[in-house]
Amino acid sequence: MAGALLMLLGMAAFAGNDAIGKWLVADYGVAQVILLRSLAAGLIMAPLLMRGGRVLDRIRSAPRPRLQALRAFCATAEVFCFYLAVSSMPLADVMAFWMAAPIYVVAISPFLLGEHVGKRTWVAVAVGFTGVLILLAPSLQISGTGAFFALLGTAAFAAIMVLGRSLRETADRDLVFFQLAAATLAGLALAPFDWQPVQSGSDLALLFLLGVVATAAHMLVTRALKLADASVVAPLQYSLLVWGAAFGFLVFGDVPAPAMLIGAFLIVVSGLIVLRR
Repeated sequence: MAGALLMLLGMAAFAGNDAIGKWLVADYGVAQVILLRSLAAGLIMAPLLMRGGRVLDRIRSAPRPRLQALRAFCATAEVFCFYLAVSSMPLADVMAFWMAAPIYVVAISPFLLGEHVGKRTWVAVAVGFTGVLILLAPSLQISGTGAFFALLGTAAFAAIMVLGRSLRETADRDLVFFQLAAATLAGLALAPFDWQPVQSGSDLALLFLLGVVATAAHMLVTRALKLADASVVAPLQYSLLVWGAAFGFLVFGDVPAPAMLIGAFLIVVSGLIVLRR
């Protein structure tokens, strides 16, 4: 029960993080938001990240450095694509695209990880892809650029999940450190091209809160997976769609379109079947 409650709280925190990010990218550059978010998250997680010895020694001794670098790159690309997508699309629509990432993982796992996928699971994958196609049609009408970034970001998210399986021997704090470092470097490189002065103290607080909420969300989900079996808490990740629709309506006035509801329903059904199989 504790694990389930923490997973639900973690999904609510992720939705809050995404809503704050969508609000901020309306006035500030995506790279600027990601840079300040990463710096805030790094400050909060500094005590945890500093455990395990000197940073340079941990970087040199990290197993499979090329895969580490590829995962950090994909994680940075994923967060950039998400904020670029929500800047022009409803929050719930973008979240629905992201919920399809586990389906992509199942589809490519036989080829990249050598895992066996049964016939019924392939049927579930086909249902999930149908849901994505249903989502894609109205999304292209809203914003073709946003839909492109949503698809690209979902692919990057799926790559993170696959690479995470290949890097099981790496400590969680090191994976977080590499991810934060990559996002910070990308923000430093790109933010000066679209830097906007912070307009108010409330915006500065939101930029800092973005890092706090993202860190809290990751910690809640990690703790949930330690307290309960993945088969119990993993299906609760789809509550993110409910939170996304609620935040989208209350904060931005977005009303979910019928196509979004149908596509999201098929993706959730497909994901639950995959999890059960």
